[in-house]
Amino acid sequence: MKKTVFLLTSFALSAPIYADNGAAACTQITDNAARLACFDQAYTQQGVTPNPNQSKSVDLVRSYEASQANQSTQVVFADPKQSGDLTAPTDAYTPLAQLYDLEKNDPNGILSLREHEPTYILPAWYRSSPNYRPYSPTRGYTINNVQEDQLHTEAKLQISLKTKVMEDLFRTRADLWVGYTQQSNWQLYNQGEKSAPFRNTDYAPEIFLTQPVKATLPFGGKLRMLGVGYIHQSNGQSRPMSRSWNRIYAMAGMEWGKLSVVPRLWARIDPKGENNDNPDIADYMGYGDVKLAYQFDEKHTLSSTIRYNPFKNRGAVQVNYTFPIMGKLKAYVQGFHGYGESLIDYNHKQTGIGIGVLFNGWDGL
Repeated sequence: MKKTVFLLTSFALSAPIYADNGAAACTQITDNAARLACFDQAYTQQGVTPNPNQSKSVDLVRSYEASQANQSTQVVFADPKQSGDLTAPTDAYTPLAQLYDLEKNDPNGILSLREHEPTYILPAWYRSSPNYRPYSPTRGYTINNVQEDQLHTEAKLQISLKTKVMEDLFRTRADLWVGYTQQSNWQLYNQGEKSAPFRNTDYAPEIFLTQPVKATLPFGGKLRMLGVGYIHQSNGQSRPMSRSWNRIYAMAGMEWGKLSVVPRLWARIDPKGENNDNPDIADYMGYGDVKLAYQFDEKHTLSSTIRYNPFKNRGAVQVNYTFPIMGKLKAYVQGFHGYGESLIDYNHKQTGIGIGVLFNGWDGL
């Protein structure tokens, strides 16, 4: 009897010891995602059984095959990964997974403030061609001292937040979010009588739904997410400076290793005629964009947003690069070329470059 108790006690104590040994090995891994995955695997091996009723991602390939075989719509959920498969926990710590809770819900729950677009301030933002007399077909020219006397160099800043309002919808990992982004162009160095005015501020509230999915893509890629949303963007000005538009959009989230790709397609839902502040905005801003972000070594990130209208041969490219300064503080370099750097400049082509600091944790999408 004593031997049996001793053996059972030894076995019970050995599991956490083995897990601790595995966890100790994890501390030697430098890559953040791989290190977190290692910890997950080490402690999962203690025998924790996944909840079979937990919300799951949709397996697109198996859903399609089942629908074809049964001649009706079938939804097949992805199987939980085995504890020994390192790709499963690693997937939970990719930029897309963390931004949109693709593998697990954030422990802070719903209605907690989260990062959305990059939040930054560029004290020095230089533009090659300031728009001294903004124009719109329905609003005409805007003539005022702020626009006509603007300097080439100004400050540019953006804040962007989102929160999850509902999670695990439709018995899946689908989530409903609301977001808000505000971008300002500040004539900081235009002192004296002008008193450093804000040349333009764009406001963009939105609501969107994300659905985690699992499907393989060519060249080792993964389709991680599908989504739909609505966004209103306006500069909050009265006529003739008023600029605004409303869009519904569909998006996808894809990954190839350290490269994240988020394409979007949108359609305008604005009134026609004189009630439209900028009826030709799609000619310059196009019908969608593609966001790309590549993480080099958890410290350096190169990202880009590309817009192009093939019918009008117009568009824009924005490139961002981040690197560490001290602790969690990161430097942020931004370059822009094309149309639509701000709403007031939607039909004005220019090139801009600036440097500043980034405030949120993720700096690409």
